Amino acid sequence: MSAPLFRIREKGKFGFINQKGEIVIEPQYLEAEDFYNGFSKVRLNNKLVPLDDLGRLLMKNLYNNIGAYEQEVAKVQLVNKWGYIDRRGSVLIEVQFDEANDFKEDLASVCLDNKWGFIDKRGDFVIDPKFSYAGDFNTGLAPISYEENGPVGYIDNKGNEVIKPLFEAGYNFQGQVATVVKNGRWGFINTKGEFVLRPQFDVEENFQPGEIFEDHAVIIINESYGFVHTSGKVIIEPSYDFAGDFNDGLAIIKKGDHFGYVNMEGSEVIKPVFEDAGMFSCGLAPIKENGKWGFVDASNEQIIPCSFDQVSHFSNDLAFVIQDDLWMYIDKEGKQIWKEKVVEDRVIVS
Repeated sequence: MSAPLFRIREKGKFGFINQKGEIVIEPQYLEAEDFYNGFSKVRLNNKLVPLDDLGRLLMKNLYNNIGAYEQEVAKVQLVNKWGYIDRRGSVLIEVQFDEANDFKEDLASVCLDNKWGFIDKRGDFVIDPKFSYAGDFNTGLAPISYEENGPVGYIDNKGNEVIKPLFEAGYNFQGQVATVVKNGRWGFINTKGEFVLRPQFDVEENFQPGEIFEDHAVIIINESYGFVHTSGKVIIEPSYDFAGDFNDGLAIIKKGDHFGYVNMEGSEVIKPVFEDAGMFSCGLAPIKENGKWGFVDASNEQIIPCSFDQVSHFSNDLAFVIQDDLWMYIDKEGKQIWKEKVVEDRVIVS
């Protein structure tokens, strides 16, 4: 697994540093994305080009759009059709599909002539395109529908129907459960199609129901937020004005205008006293006081004082922060690892 790289900005151009703050890829690109699974994407001549962690551009072909690398493969778009490339940027599967999804469990769902099926990494159809909708495989099952806006069921990787199409909506399995909608409400089923959580929660607009993080999902009843476990047990009754996802065993909650954190037993381990807050990661969470951001640990000790204008959560033990419009990276003790250079304005008098 490659060492993590972090995006930096110098004189309006983007490059990358390593965890020590050493520049690995010189700032030279007008647009660049963060690294994911060993690759970034940069824009050249209005086309996206994959960039590997050695700074090499995969320019064998140029595409209008490039997906993230998943299972060593990335989907690519040329004009209105999709195909796939490998880690060297070579064509793995020719551009030919109307739509395409990432590879999951060595299969990808693709659309051809308005029908969805599943291909392997040779581009051969393992499951013929006969569905009006197809999701991703997880735990050996994928959601499908035979008719447009029709009921959703689940098939195995041979195309056998394992769970009959009985649901108004069905999402990809997340471990041993999948979120399904029946009679306008969502719940969980297991891999046998049995209800683990009876559909009882309303499907809210602009809110994907039943997204699971650390075996918990947010629930909403009458605009109040709580949590349900994948076992189907409501762990925290809806009583908050907002709730975020669990990470590092803690989740953001909001009461009135203030944010705090709860644990998986429902205890408010950090009382809602902050103006804003972000998720825990690497043992620390960003919190906002008096208009500035800092970081606390799980015991609510402020490890890094609130002095930043913007922050991200920690990733690979570094956090991206902005102070006085300058980009910076800090470690978990608040030590500056890298800082954007100040460019003085110059007035040229002719």
